[in-house]
Amino acid sequence: MFRPYAVFLLLLGAAWQAQAGWYLDNESSRISFISSKQGTLSEVHRFLTLHGTIDDAGQALLRIELDSVSTGVPLRDQRLRQWLFEVAHFPEARVAARLDLGPITNLAPGAQLELRLPLSLTLHGKTRHYQADLLATRLDDHRFQVVTLAPLVLQAPDFGLAAGLERLRAGAGLDLLSPSVPVGAVLIFGER
Repeated sequence: MFRPYAVFLLLLGAAWQAQAGWYLDNESSRISFISSKQGTLSEVHRFLTLHGTIDDAGQALLRIELDSVSTGVPLRDQRLRQWLFEVAHFPEARVAARLDLGPITNLAPGAQLELRLPLSLTLHGKTRHYQADLLATRLDDHRFQVVTLAPLVLQAPDFGLAAGLERLRAGAGLDLLSPSVPVGAVLIFGER
């Protein structure tokens, strides 16, 4: 059965991909976050699957597969997926930003540039805006790296995650699970 709408979406997606000049290297990139419990114990976790592009106009889009959360404890990972992120309804988080690629791509290999970049994060159906302090490093003629100079501190209630956080707290038998979550990133983009 011919579905013109589906064909249109495929063509639109192909056109968008053709415009993207830079692609995230998932194997070398990392997004990590810190959870704090009982007021004294903090642990670092990460997401294993990331997708990202920056088109020639500098529009950057990063997609984080929430199902890929990795804490080192399988039961905790499962609870985060089901109770907090609710991946069946909200499978990914998205970060969008616009940056001027010229100053980054004109850097000599090894040179660095500090950036203050406005970005938006969409998580659990809610979007919030932040100012990120970043460091861009030109790795070679075809790659550059962007790292957070300071973590972004997300507040779980801002994204409608308070109920899920409470469920996690109760399920783990904790007195306190902090709603403030620092997030850091190391992102490497390559040119194709």
